[in-house]
Amino acid sequence: MRVNGLTLSIALIATGILIGFPLWRSGGDIGAVATYLLQTGDIVLIFAIITIGLNVQLGYAGIDNFGVGGFLMVGAYIAGLFVLPPPSSEFVRYIFGLGPNFDIFPALHTEEWLPQLLGVVAAALFCSLLAIVLAFLTPRLRHDYLAIATIGLAELIRAVGTVQDDLVNGDRGLAGIIGPFEPSFTTAQYQIFFFCLLLAILLGVYWAAQSSVRSPWGRVLRALREDEIAVAAIGRSAFRFKLQSFVLGAAIMGVGAAMFAYYRRGLTPQDFEPLQGTFLFWVMLIVGGTGNNRGAILGAYIVWALWISTLQLATLPLPDELVSRIPFLRYVLLGVFFIAMLNLKPAGLLPEERRVSRWVERLAARSQRAGAPATSGQKQPAGGPRRNAVSS
Repeated sequence: MRVNGLTLSIALIATGILIGFPLWRSGGDIGAVATYLLQTGDIVLIFAIITIGLNVQLGYAGIDNFGVGGFLMVGAYIAGLFVLPPPSSEFVRYIFGLGPNFDIFPALHTEEWLPQLLGVVAAALFCSLLAIVLAFLTPRLRHDYLAIATIGLAELIRAVGTVQDDLVNGDRGLAGIIGPFEPSFTTAQYQIFFFCLLLAILLGVYWAAQSSVRSPWGRVLRALREDEIAVAAIGRSAFRFKLQSFVLGAAIMGVGAAMFAYYRRGLTPQDFEPLQGTFLFWVMLIVGGTGNNRGAILGAYIVWALWISTLQLATLPLPDELVSRIPFLRYVLLGVFFIAMLNLKPAGLLPEERRVSRWVERLAARSQRAGAPATSGQKQPAGGPRRNAVSS
């Protein structure tokens, strides 16, 4: 895939900002900068997984999911409840804690990785079930109905999680969530291990998403996105294929949400507010390029690099009125960047690749090779090639 100059320039600027601010603030402390970049890399990889999940829905099938935060909250809390022990205080209340129940084989240290593994699986499963329920509540997955339903569902989930103290500890949230194999490493070692684990998960999700979009199933989804009536005319069920895309994208979001819980080690309903829980991922996907999984990863990197770096503007010699408003001005800066990208690159930094199936490409290449000798052996009529009478 070719990368044009604008895409490369924006990626380099984002990288320069991401490295430059902490390098300047730390006085050139390479160790501190490396730690900061490793932690930033963790969240970029997690958000890239979630953005690929949104791309499977929006980029493949054109499904408008404005309730990403609701799916993330369900997945993250389910994963956290699989790891935590049962509540032991009247000030900490949640429905269950399964962590100690998985100390099945002490020799294999199952208590250090089995709860996290089952938590990821459960998060993907619950998010998939939520997508199925939502799909059948919004007949035919129409864009307008589904967009409104997903917004309402996300806010309902967040409100219930905040108000019901006995469910997931209310607005106090969950704390003490540990990642896989965390007790076996030192802090510095675990940062590297967790980054490598996230990278492996992202590569697996990317491979699965790429394989699906290049398959006949993926081509049907892209056709549905363009014209549902034409797809229905050849006997394909639009609802069934869009439901599959919606469920698959939700499952990928569940995996990303579980890893977010293990990264944060604590969760509150405020982590899934609409601006950060939904809007940010839409910006990442649109900036990177809908319908392109590489674009989803690139968009997650660039947008998060700019988003996290805006908080460091408070270290600059600015008036006090501006410094106190930096947490709010970052939304303005992100909005300006988003609008600029919509004007400069409407299709995203890495637009969707338009290509036919490999089978058709091989068939066309064979036909061209078979016809080449006959074409080269033909003689031209006297006076050169004959012109079309109409065009002349």
